[in-house]
Amino acid sequence: MERRIAYVLKAFGRTSETFITNEIYLLEQCGVPLHIFSLKTLAGQKKHGRLNAIQSSVTYLPDTEELSGASLIAWLWRNAGPFAAAHQRLLRRDATTYFAALGEALRMAFRYRQTAWAAPRKVFIKEFLQAGFIADALLQDSQIAHIHAHFCHGATTVAMFASRLSGIPFSFTAHAKDIYLQELNPGDLLPTKMRRADFVVTCTAANKEHLDGVRPTEAAQVHAIYHGLDTYLFAPDLPQDGATPKILSVGRFVEKKGFLYLVDACAVLRQRGIPFECVIVGGAGDAQSAVAARIAELHLDDAVQLRNAVTQEELRGIYAQSSIFALPCQILDNGDRDGIPNVLAEAMAMQLAVVSTNISGIPEIVHSGRNGILVPPKDALALADALTELLQDPARRRTLGAAARSTILEVFDSRTNTLRLAQMFANTVGERLPLDAAAPVTEALPC
Repeated sequence: MERRIAYVLKAFGRTSETFITNEIYLLEQCGVPLHIFSLKTLAGQKKHGRLNAIQSSVTYLPDTEELSGASLIAWLWRNAGPFAAAHQRLLRRDATTYFAALGEALRMAFRYRQTAWAAPRKVFIKEFLQAGFIADALLQDSQIAHIHAHFCHGATTVAMFASRLSGIPFSFTAHAKDIYLQELNPGDLLPTKMRRADFVVTCTAANKEHLDGVRPTEAAQVHAIYHGLDTYLFAPDLPQDGATPKILSVGRFVEKKGFLYLVDACAVLRQRGIPFECVIVGGAGDAQSAVAARIAELHLDDAVQLRNAVTQEELRGIYAQSSIFALPCQILDNGDRDGIPNVLAEAMAMQLAVVSTNISGIPEIVHSGRNGILVPPKDALALADALTELLQDPARRRTLGAAARSTILEVFDSRTNTLRLAQMFANTVGERLPLDAAAPVTEALPC
């Protein structure tokens, strides 16, 4: 395959989005050449080792100020400069196409306001600016034949505008809150994106069912492809018997992860006199202070520890020191939820006994009583009961853990799943993958 795919991401290399980094690396290994466009540059992020193995070119778009607190005219005056040359070239190239796309961005800014009297939504103008920068770059590179975006709100809006400006088709992968939060795709914006896209990918069967429910009849098919993970990197290394059992949870400190219920469950374990340690590893989020306050309120400072985000390589070592993985995800009132948290699959691949909740795509890989335990969301007592069972029965932990890894090897292997996506790109641009792209992986992927 010679023609390249433009990958549009909000921020390339984000610590909490290792599944995208791994996907990019594996697409390269499958013979799919990429050019990455990152809408923003990250600062202060821990870098996973896999980033160093990625060979694709990366273009970082010019930084822009936050939209809030400024009028559209003032914001454009301060931020449009670095984008101007690209937009001038697009205008000279095809004024009709340019003004049609600009007109659509302006209509969206007015149409998707929160109320009829609200100010226009500046975000669509910003995304049009960014799209022009990308479209100009695409038109200067004759090898780029397709655009693909991750998350179906901002990055996909940019990809859709860039497609209209350049004439290059696009597709997107939808994940979690980008699907379910109406404010991220107001009105009929999501169906519009689905109608225009060559194809749509999502990471769970539950997401596919939801997207099929809003998909226009003339829109392309929605494909469910699990993210997958490196089952050689995440391989079991169980702790020695006799150590105090350690409960591990991992995720950004946001409400949908349900960490408050895990802390409450730990308080129940303490009341029952059951020995345990609990570590919650997470990236910064708006629920972090509430979780820390609950730990202090329940006097669990000696039993529940909060740790900052780590790299995948560091996290692998933390899994290896743990006995149980718990992630009590919940659906928020606004519809926000996880799909299948990658950390849950990683823990299962590490042969840990897992406890989670029966929501969204989680039951697609955790079959309660067979390879883990599922409890109702927002139920600290049910969570405590499941943890009690596993803390008191090491043999049960080992049985569930072994079954969990078998499940991941069967349905979540990253090479197999990424090859499906690679084939879709090859079909879209009318080329073939290299003959050895489907060869089985026989060793750990470099990282």
